[in-house]
Amino acid sequence: MRMRKRNNLEPRMEACEAVWIRDPETRRGRWRELMPSAEALHLEIGCGKGKFTVEMAALHPELLFLAVERVREALVLAMEKAVAMGLKNVFFLSVDAAELEQLFAPGEVDRIYLNFCDPWPRSKNAKRRLTYHSFLEKYRAVLRPDGEIHFKTDNEKLFAWSLEEFAQYGYPVQNVTDDLHKDGIVGVMTGYEEKFHTLGTPIHRCEILMPKGELKIADEDNSG
Repeated sequence: MRMRKRNNLEPRMEACEAVWIRDPETRRGRWRELMPSAEALHLEIGCGKGKFTVEMAALHPELLFLAVERVREALVLAMEKAVAMGLKNVFFLSVDAAELEQLFAPGEVDRIYLNFCDPWPRSKNAKRRLTYHSFLEKYRAVLRPDGEIHFKTDNEKLFAWSLEEFAQYGYPVQNVTDDLHKDGIVGVMTGYEEKFHTLGTPIHRCEILMPKGELKIADEDNSG
């Protein structure tokens, strides 16, 4: 995500102390302490300006939401939304998705959201896609055995490639759609999603289930 530099970024980050987790590695295995009454822990990877996570947290006060965003210029906007709304069940981490296993204990997360991640269209960059199998392994390591990943994108090619990646590496998929909002808006939209929907761009979505037992991996290469 490319964003212009924000004025007074550090003071604005400091003002969001109540929802900013600066030491996430120390909370591994103890995230529920932030909200002991939480029925589940949901994690958004790449929350951007935070519209999705903040609105989800407002709609579901019974759940604990964590949002990961490495671009601080976007993260501060997300945190400011949460603070302005007085939310007590959402917190933010300025980290990279590659660090998940160092931040969360096995089975600690109930659901992961991947919303409109960078498609990295060039084949040589396939390993950077958040639906690449090495990332799937990281998600599986921190999700509970029957946990889920909810994936949304406007990119048709990324979606098709991702479905192949899920199948190749043994991840069951359900509720697949190539036009999520065809018959009316479904669920909470991200900021990008609202723009795409206004332009008439179909939104692709699916849910990936965490398989139990060993994964059966196909032999073919799906890196392109």
